[in-house]
Amino acid sequence: MTQPSMPAVADLPLDQVRTLLAVVDEGTFDAAAAALHVTPSAVSQRVKALEQRTGRVLLLRTKPVRPTDSGAVLVRLARQVARLERDAYAELGLSGAGEPTRVSVAVNADSLATWFLDALTRVPREPELCFELRREDEDHTAALLREGVVMAAVTSSPDPVPGCTVRRLGRMRYLPCAAPEFAARYLDGPLRERLPGAPVMVFDRRDDFQDGFARRLGLGGASAARHYVPTSEGFAEAVAAGLGWGMVPEPQARPLLRTGRLVEFAPDLPVDVPLYWQQWKLDSPALATLAEAVASAAARSLRGR
Repeated sequence: MTQPSMPAVADLPLDQVRTLLAVVDEGTFDAAAAALHVTPSAVSQRVKALEQRTGRVLLLRTKPVRPTDSGAVLVRLARQVARLERDAYAELGLSGAGEPTRVSVAVNADSLATWFLDALTRVPREPELCFELRREDEDHTAALLREGVVMAAVTSSPDPVPGCTVRRLGRMRYLPCAAPEFAARYLDGPLRERLPGAPVMVFDRRDDFQDGFARRLGLGGASAARHYVPTSEGFAEAVAAGLGWGMVPEPQARPLLRTGRLVEFAPDLPVDVPLYWQQWKLDSPALATLAEAVASAAARSLRGR
């Protein structure tokens, strides 16, 4: 049995779509009602009406409320409509045009620590933008785009999220590094034999990067002795301090290699991760301005596209 087709945008009352967004952002029907200055009953009725109109369940009534896959499509629509409205007000010089334009972006920790902030400093001051950055692994930033949480993202996927454009930025190189004393103690000898017994640095429990490097050597994974450090700067410093080996972004590794705090224990086995810029398909001056600044900064900092 096929699902009914989604109604055209013109058939979706914007007050209902905005109410759905408010419920998702605020987390509960009561909080959404307070934000919208209506009663919780009115919020519930609008959401029910929208679900009846689309023929789909749009919200999971959990705490906090979460959108279903269909609900995420409409949440993204609501954010895009709000973005276009703000751009239109600014062009018309209407009230609120003097307020900064907020742009939400998902970016991975290593990009944030090495090159992405440089991009933000190069965004022209007009129109004035405010950035809301969401830190997430590059393998997972696309999910925030899909859910409508952010307008743009640095991702590792060349496959565009529905409703988004994709642009290749370049390659972030990672070097297998360790402190000299650590390498002498744990990694002196055939790497395939020594690596499984060497403590390893891991960003968080979703980080599979070091295990992937070990699998390239024909191993089942990295050591079970793991240290978790969930910041890019802290990760590099922990490797340099000798807590474990790790894959360190080249821009962070090079200064530490020059000063002798790090050594490459497998210089012939760097790992390159391609990065892409994905953003909503909107004719938005704010997004266009940011995209150009990001592409320019990436061209200076990442390896060739």
